Amino acid sequence: MTERRVDVAIIGAGSAGLAAHASARRLTASVLMIEGGVYGTTCARVGCMPSKLLIAAGDSRQGIAEAGIFGIRVGDVAVDGAAVMRRVQSLRDYFVGGVLASVAKIPETERLAGHARFEAPLSLRVGDVGIQAKSIVIATGSAPFVPDAFRDIGDRLLTTDSLFELPTLPTSLAVVGGGVIGLELGQALHRLGVRVRLFHRSASLGAGGDAVIAALATKLFTASLPCELSTDAQPLSHDAAGVDIAWHDAGGTARNERFEYVLVATGRRPRLEALDLAKAGIALDAHGVPTFDPATMRCGESAIFLAGDVDGQRAMLHEATESGRIAGENAARFPDVTTHRRTPRLAIGFTSPQFAVVGASLSECDPAQTAIGEVSFADQGRSRVIAQNVGLGRLYGDRSSGRLLGAQLLGPAAEHLAHLLAWAIAQELTVQQMLDLPFYHPVIEEGLRTALKDLRRELKRKPAPARDAMDCGPGT
Repeated sequence: MTERRVDVAIIGAGSAGLAAHASARRLTASVLMIEGGVYGTTCARVGCMPSKLLIAAGDSRQGIAEAGIFGIRVGDVAVDGAAVMRRVQSLRDYFVGGVLASVAKIPETERLAGHARFEAPLSLRVGDVGIQAKSIVIATGSAPFVPDAFRDIGDRLLTTDSLFELPTLPTSLAVVGGGVIGLELGQALHRLGVRVRLFHRSASLGAGGDAVIAALATKLFTASLPCELSTDAQPLSHDAAGVDIAWHDAGGTARNERFEYVLVATGRRPRLEALDLAKAGIALDAHGVPTFDPATMRCGESAIFLAGDVDGQRAMLHEATESGRIAGENAARFPDVTTHRRTPRLAIGFTSPQFAVVGASLSECDPAQTAIGEVSFADQGRSRVIAQNVGLGRLYGDRSSGRLLGAQLLGPAAEHLAHLLAWAIAQELTVQQMLDLPFYHPVIEEGLRTALKDLRRELKRKPAPARDAMDCGPGT
């Protein structure tokens, strides 16, 4: 039995844990990072990077299919599924290697392999090692959630933890879940020639609280990808070659179809079950996740902090890194905990068209104090030039201050437009200050200028009656 005493113990060595370690290490040399699985981060191994590699392949195939728009004739195009997956895996391993190289620079004395569990509020057990810490950061990440109905279909079940290990592209795939991941991967595989059908419980696709954007997103995505909405797909039977999926279509007719695999993309859940949190002395919410202050990442009045996907909030790399930095710093400074101003929300979907939610969502805005400006990309100059002229952008402004509050985008280059808007919100710029900045011609960014001009006009108008304002609000 070994006993160790440290200032800061960090449970988890993903993006958040690594950020917490770096932040804490600048303030104290007594830091221990504990990892019960493999190093490499969710983003590099099974998330951001391999998914974007697969999406890039699908975009390339789609570009060839649409080349005729520009008068370019292309003959038959073959997709080599094994070659596609080899590139995905090769570059995925390259990105993972970069993370492993960073971990290797951390002294072995500051790393411990094994699964940690609480024995008391500031006491951990990792195998035969007992750890007493002045503060603890929980950064154990998240895992794919699999509904009970799909847990018994054996190797016919795929999640993002296993999809990218396939030796070749599947011949057919049922995608269960129409969130960001389901849409991104379903659309990419469909473009690569895989027979895909997406199943979603909701009647609409897209997120962000803006019903106008959601309606258009549903129209566009269902036109480019076979989708079954407002349905609850269930596996009927499975064997070594595939699985039969049953559902009721929009007209209520019972249907079933056979697929080689089922990709369950119903979200991720915080990885907390092995920690024995009942002994940590902290409050938990209805889902068993510790309650915490996002400005400090502190759990109640304890010396325990959360970081990354484990908080059940914004499961994105930049958010994990930011929360890890805050948690690590405050854990090392404890009890001198500092409040941090969090960066604006920035969420991007790499679908076609792309979508993004920036800053405050419409459902978070006060209808009486919020004006909305729009741009349609259907006739936006640069978008039409490159034949990507679909989508809509909606910007939300505060009537009293004239500042930009948030936006939701569905259209070309949303990944870039969203950054510009997020930076403007972080700097608390007014709509007029944004319009005073230069816009080149012809670029897609000119669409932002169109929306900003529209928003400026709306900000000057008398607010609409309460009923009309609510018509633009959440749930409509």
